Amino acid sequence: MPSLTNNLYAFGDFRLDPQNRTLRLGEGPVALTPKAFEVLLLLIQHSGQVVSKNELMRAVWPDSFVEESNLTQTVFTLRKALGETREQRYILTVQGRGYRFVAEVTEGPGNGHVSAVPSDLPPRMGTSVAMQADRPSGKKFWMVSGAVFLVLVAALTAYLRWPGSRTQQQKASGRLMLAVLPFQNLTGDPNQEYFSDGLTEEMISQLGSVDPNRLGVIARTSVMRYKSSQEQLGQIGRELGVQYVLEGSVRRDAEKVRVSAQLIQVNDQTNLWTRQYDRELSGLLGLQDEITQEIADEIQLTLGGDKRVLAAGPPRTARSYEAYDLYLKGRYFWNKRTPEGFEEAINYFQQAITKDPDYARAYAGLADCYVLQPGYSGIPQTEYLQKARVAALKALQLDEGLAEAHTSLALITENYDWDWQTAEKEYRRAIELNPNYATAHHWYAEYLTWLGRFDEALRESERARQLDPFSLIIASDNGMIFYFSRQYDRAEEKLNAVLEMEPGFARAHMVRLVYVEKGQFAKALADIEKYTPHSTPWDLAYVLGRSGHPAEAQRVLEELKQRHPTDPAAFAFAYMGMGNKEQALAWLEKAYAQHSNVMVTLRVDPAWDPLRSDPRFQSLVRRVGLPQ
Repeated sequence: MPSLTNNLYAFGDFRLDPQNRTLRLGEGPVALTPKAFEVLLLLIQHSGQVVSKNELMRAVWPDSFVEESNLTQTVFTLRKALGETREQRYILTVQGRGYRFVAEVTEGPGNGHVSAVPSDLPPRMGTSVAMQADRPSGKKFWMVSGAVFLVLVAALTAYLRWPGSRTQQQKASGRLMLAVLPFQNLTGDPNQEYFSDGLTEEMISQLGSVDPNRLGVIARTSVMRYKSSQEQLGQIGRELGVQYVLEGSVRRDAEKVRVSAQLIQVNDQTNLWTRQYDRELSGLLGLQDEITQEIADEIQLTLGGDKRVLAAGPPRTARSYEAYDLYLKGRYFWNKRTPEGFEEAINYFQQAITKDPDYARAYAGLADCYVLQPGYSGIPQTEYLQKARVAALKALQLDEGLAEAHTSLALITENYDWDWQTAEKEYRRAIELNPNYATAHHWYAEYLTWLGRFDEALRESERARQLDPFSLIIASDNGMIFYFSRQYDRAEEKLNAVLEMEPGFARAHMVRLVYVEKGQFAKALADIEKYTPHSTPWDLAYVLGRSGHPAEAQRVLEELKQRHPTDPAAFAFAYMGMGNKEQALAWLEKAYAQHSNVMVTLRVDPAWDPLRSDPRFQSLVRRVGLPQ
């Protein structure tokens, strides 16, 4: 935590008092969460310097291991409190490094008064006192998982700007919605965070299969944003559009595990039931099925109907627990969505397979790593997608009912094989198996976009957003559907809403392509200049060329040859911006030979419009299997 001083800090019209932990704008107080205050203080104390994300997370969350999304959301909260939108007047994102406080700061003496700061924040409304008091006793048990308290301060404000409220979407779908809040890690041991997070993800997965036509379960990405915050359940219910919340905690030692759980009805904070389960670790997998069935029985009273919903998952044996533990670690690192995280996840999934060669879900996890790694690392996908295919097919051979494996296989056949019929079959099968799997809806929406089926794509994208309302990538790709369908005003609105929430989110900076199609070249160039870390030579060359600056575009193209000499898609785009159709077609042929991802965009991307009448371009579209 940042050290406190007796001094006040002034910047703009704001005054920050470290001792009294207050921020004032003029004479009025500015509401900040404790973590947001600590981040702001640390940035101000290092004004003008880049403070890395790791440094911020170690200082502000010293006793817990949180994901980077917690820091991202805290910075977003600060920006809203300081009145920033896309203008980073105070906190500048330094891509790949951290944040820098850029406003001028003056420091002066304070009043010397020190207010008492509570060491523990109050429990969130709706959380049982018994669960809050559940602490380890004796040497035998040590806490490993986590209950639930969290929040996304001010995210609702930004999120409501995305058309369609969560409540309206829920009513339209006719389904009840439930959120499994992160199980709380009470050990203070960051090495055990994977276990509590893994248990959270497992409960989301199993509850998602209870009665998916009538019960939707919010995806992991959105609920994990609440991991280290202090929001009441009513606020969470409004933000996520849910009627039910499951909270829980877990502790374990080398042999045993204790899981506490409670199901709460959000509208009146009714605790529908509270349970505590003590099991041998080898029985944990069966315990998840038991908890799921009890929740299904309780919610069935609301869902109605005479037939009991069975929520039992696939049979698991005691010998697979060790593999399961490694699988949880793999999923933990996979969810980091970084090249390093994928490599860690691959290692754990491979260890899980070594422990249990028939463990289908470990193969599915491996496939998910291989299928996403090229997009995050820049390595040609030919190196990874064949490995992804082998892993996905092995998972399906062992368990045909894994939605994740079907979804990975669909993406492989779409992006690499250009086998559109098989890809759609696999997406539909995944959604049939698990209608609550947001990624399947998200990737299927992209698939439909590439085929020009925009109305269907938007429907699938909205389903993904309902299940994962705070996913930046789902929201950004929703905006890109409008771009590809030439609805540029809607695309600009959607992408800028994401950038207001997180100015550093690279995918949303594709708004610069929207500006180009609207003839707003100055805005496109300003975005590139201001957000240089999210820019590459190809998009700068493309925008310069389209805006009538061929000499500058050629200069940037030479830089591209030095930095990315083997990226054919980048050269194709750059030459398109400069109006050089011959070179653009030549580089597209090279991209085709490398099975580049850019090939799936040929039918719909406005950038290729000047080539559409050329027989050579039409031949490329046919060879990729896209409709003309």
